[in-house]
Amino acid sequence: MNVFTGRLTEINRREALYYLGCGATAVQPEEVQALFDECEALVLGAQDLKAVYSVYDINLGEKLDLGFTRTDSRDLAKYLCGCNKIALFAATAGAGIDRLIARYSRISPARAAAVQALGAALIEGWCDRVHERIIELHGGKKARFSCGFGDLPLSMQKDIFSALSVTRAIGVTLSDDYFMVPTKSVTAIVGIPV
Repeated sequence: MNVFTGRLTEINRREALYYLGCGATAVQPEEVQALFDECEALVLGAQDLKAVYSVYDINLGEKLDLGFTRTDSRDLAKYLCGCNKIALFAATAGAGIDRLIARYSRISPARAAAVQALGAALIEGWCDRVHERIIELHGGKKARFSCGFGDLPLSMQKDIFSALSVTRAIGVTLSDDYFMVPTKSVTAIVGIPV
């Protein structure tokens, strides 16, 4: 298992606007820009980026053997066509973002929404960085696949947490309904072609 940390210096505003439900290409009023400037500084200050990953041999037989669990997911099997390994990772932006969202939910719904959107864009940016690192070290597909995509059940999160010791490695916990805390956390599979 490999654990690493990082720090981003900016957040993709277009992606954050998308998460906020705004048109990413639309011109935003000055008030929205000012709110995003303020909230981006808060989110960047609260980030605690961590990731853990490991590489597994896979077998694309009748039941997909991922090296840490087995699944009947046809969508994941299709994604992994031509691969003989996977990189499995979990990443988090840290608990500070959740604390900001909770705080601003009580006193400023607009700030809470902006922090939520910027936090989502932050974890996606961190996952992009983790994914790039995996490709650099092991090769891999440009897209990643996560639980809940297609027919891959969210319940596989339990197997991922066990395989990567996610809670011990990066401090993320899993609820009984398979959601992660801190909420700005992601698990993903990267196919590594033959």
